[in-house]
Amino acid sequence: MSNNTQFSIAVHIMTGLGYKDGADMTSSSLARSVNTCPSFVRRVLSKLSKAGLVHTTTGKAGACTLAKKASEISLFDIYEAVDAPKAFSIHGYDVQKPCPVSCNIKAALERVLEKTQLSVEESLKSITLEEVVSDVKSV
Repeated sequence: MSNNTQFSIAVHIMTGLGYKDGADMTSSSLARSVNTCPSFVRRVLSKLSKAGLVHTTTGKAGACTLAKKASEISLFDIYEAVDAPKAFSIHGYDVQKPCPVSCNIKAALERVLEKTQLSVEESLKSITLEEVVSDVKSV
């Protein structure tokens, strides 16, 4: 089972931009921080730019900056921008008709997923990028 790390990478990138407090950063320097390739960082930056969270310029002198103050960006904004996966996924195995658990587990888990997802999203709405940058600076 693979994990989708796009959200944590997007937060890493955004924190890097917030840490530099308005200074232009290149995708290469952000990629070094994340320890990934610049083309992957550019794909994530594209999503963040479309969501209005970063300003980017292309070309040889291309760089990016936060489009808003870190205090005005919630982790939920980033979560939505990169279309992060839900808190968990429900398996797609076929129902085994003789088993009542197999017949009903998906509906039960859908209700659990809905509650869990709402909780995750509310939590992310309450945390700003500024808080993450501050935590990084204080560690």
